[in-house]
Amino acid sequence: MESSDLIKKVRKIEIKSRGLSQNIFAGQYHSAFKGRGMAFSEVREYQYGDNIRDIDWNVTARFHRPYVKVFEEERELTVMLLIDISGSLDFGTQRQMKKDLVAEIAATLAFSAIQNNDKIGVIFFSDRIEKYIPPKSGRKHILFIIREMLKFQPKSKRTDLKMAIEFLTRVMKRHCTAFILSDFFTKPDFENALTICNHKHDVGAIQVYDQCAKELPNVGIMRVVDAESGHEMYIDTSDKRLRMAHKTYFMQRQYMLKEIFTKSNVDTVSISTNEDFVRKLMIFFKNRER
Repeated sequence: MESSDLIKKVRKIEIKSRGLSQNIFAGQYHSAFKGRGMAFSEVREYQYGDNIRDIDWNVTARFHRPYVKVFEEERELTVMLLIDISGSLDFGTQRQMKKDLVAEIAATLAFSAIQNNDKIGVIFFSDRIEKYIPPKSGRKHILFIIREMLKFQPKSKRTDLKMAIEFLTRVMKRHCTAFILSDFFTKPDFENALTICNHKHDVGAIQVYDQCAKELPNVGIMRVVDAESGHEMYIDTSDKRLRMAHKTYFMQRQYMLKEIFTKSNVDTVSISTNEDFVRKLMIFFKNRER
């Protein structure tokens, strides 16, 4: 992408996503995410009725009488975006590519975050950590993130979500709100890592998909290539049994993902490339608020 085209695209995404975050999402974002984290404030002597789980045993041992930790609600949040940039995102048969939809959603979340003076960071991943951008606040930081989303070329085309989630758990020492943006075409081995991460942080999963992943069009012989493995084959889409098997496979994967997110207590939303993500995100925020 030429630098002039990149600047135009960054500007276009900024105008759209900043407008959405200011006019539509500001209230929902604030209600759904603000104040969910608790930060350590001080220790004080134990008083009748205090939760014994808050006892600071180190201080108690030092002064030979019980002390408890006092926490206060964090005024600011740290928001982390885990962005899948594997080969499968480089696909789209409807209004846009999956990776373009991810970029718009990520930018909207980022502008919503800075309106609330929150810090925002990004982890770009494939089957490795492609790039880590530590959390900062401010418009310049977000524009840098958007540029990276549009121009960054991953070293690998494959996906390993488990590895990315484990990296987030290690690198973020304090509580954060994290969004995973992916099509979730990955091995279903990330449930335990997701559960552990969601105990430490507040995780939401945003799935993007193309309608062709759900229903194959009847267009006769079609050449298909796996974007991650490079495997190539020809299929006959006029075969009704093939189309039904394709749809069944998609629905089974969706059920499996729903089971994983439910067991991990992670809120999730699925957004297709042929639909407006605004309505879906608003429902997502309202569900989290409840």
